[in-house]
Amino acid sequence: MTTTGEARGAGRTDHRLVPLYQELRRRGVSDFAEVVASFGFAPEEYEGCRAELITLGLIVPTSGTHAAQDELQDAAWVPDGNTVASVDPEIALLRAIDGERDRLREHLAEADRTYSTLETLTATLLRPGSLSGSDVTVEAITDYRRIQQALEDILDATQETSCSMYPTGPARQNPERILRRDRSKLDQGIRIRSLYRSRDAAIPEAAEILHMRAEQGVEVRVAPELPITMVIVDDQYALLPLRPDAPGEGAILAGGPLLVRGFLSLYEHCWHTATPFGDDIAPDRGGDGLSEQQRNALRMLADGMKDEKIARHLGVSLRTVSRLISEVMQELGATSRFEAGVRALRLGWLD
Repeated sequence: MTTTGEARGAGRTDHRLVPLYQELRRRGVSDFAEVVASFGFAPEEYEGCRAELITLGLIVPTSGTHAAQDELQDAAWVPDGNTVASVDPEIALLRAIDGERDRLREHLAEADRTYSTLETLTATLLRPGSLSGSDVTVEAITDYRRIQQALEDILDATQETSCSMYPTGPARQNPERILRRDRSKLDQGIRIRSLYRSRDAAIPEAAEILHMRAEQGVEVRVAPELPITMVIVDDQYALLPLRPDAPGEGAILAGGPLLVRGFLSLYEHCWHTATPFGDDIAPDRGGDGLSEQQRNALRMLADGMKDEKIARHLGVSLRTVSRLISEVMQELGATSRFEAGVRALRLGWLD
């Protein structure tokens, strides 16, 4: 059997891994040693198979028993030695692409132009609607550990936008993990929106988390009441409680645009009736000082367009685009382009 490095370097992978992974997918959570043995792998091949599938992101170590919420929050839970959970191959692919993207940013800054081309191609080939077509899927999950894994999976799969609302506030969330994920996704040009209750946002500890998220570029709003805990990724995935009146009983993972768009409509209604949080920009700055050309550049900037595309749409040079954006940033009091887009959206300059 080839090692993981050999498989990646030379494109060779033991052909038996394919039916093995298919069986693991069929079972969901299973004893890896037992499944490997049933496919005729020798005992000494066990670790190689397991390591290769984990490295490829197709399985993750887990446990055969349910995990309690307290165990996960206290980091007391550890996976079993043999038990693994299978991961959707599309999710694994998107995670692999995210990993490669990070490595390119860190080690191949000089190849920025080539990377931009690859990023554009990737965004086209892996747009959210292409993951599962129009199929509708619904999965009920009652194990808290599996709910958290499902949440991680769909957030990693985000390509354009993620929306969330938390009637219970941010107290149960890990601030460092949230901010780290926010930075990663915002750097990829992904729009992040998050709704919280007004009274939760008034708690100092919660307000600090919300301020940090908003400062990074997350669009945060607050409302007197929110109907349900909900996380929506693009128009492809939605995670919400199994029973809204008893959120601790489990969750529903819904997949497919035909189903998810209904939940997204509810979210949009809540979003448009909510109030922006942490907006320290003077309200009397209505953008009246912007020229029509500056406004058009601002709208395209907020849509995530590159300078070259903005220049083509406006019929101007790249230098002119750079000047227009600098003027808009100065008008908004923003220190970055992304911050300018976020602030303009909050102030209603893009309506």
